[in-house]
Amino acid sequence: MTKDVDALGGLILEVFRLNGTLIAQGDQKVAPFGLSSARWQVLGGACRSASALTVSQLARETGASRQAVQRIVNTLVADGLVEMSDNPRDRRALLVTVTQAGRQTYAQADGVRRAWLDDVAGKLDAAEVAQTRQLLAKLRDLLSPNS
Repeated sequence: MTKDVDALGGLILEVFRLNGTLIAQGDQKVAPFGLSSARWQVLGGACRSASALTVSQLARETGASRQAVQRIVNTLVADGLVEMSDNPRDRRALLVTVTQAGRQTYAQADGVRRAWLDDVAGKLDAAEVAQTRQLLAKLRDLLSPNS
């Protein structure tokens, strides 16, 4: 193995660790709103979209499996945060529509997220953040099954 392989392996391990930290912190931040990080992510994907999405589209948006997103959507429906509606393009693939309660809940969670990230961003260099984001996007593209 070359040093480049070891360095990349170390970076990937650090990303896994960061993911675990983000999930734990996210769970803590949004628990008061009845959300988990996973539910927050799916609700956010639905809220940020200009139009209603199918579960498969939400799975692509969030990077989660369709089955996992379906389970989360079912929970969000039970909690009144999203509704399922007919899809005029595909009778088998219902559309996920955010309710007013879902938009309110997401807005509250997003306020917490913004305050949290504002605090962290003040301790980071903006150029390094931009460069790291580009590197992570490039790495994701290189490791995706379609590349």
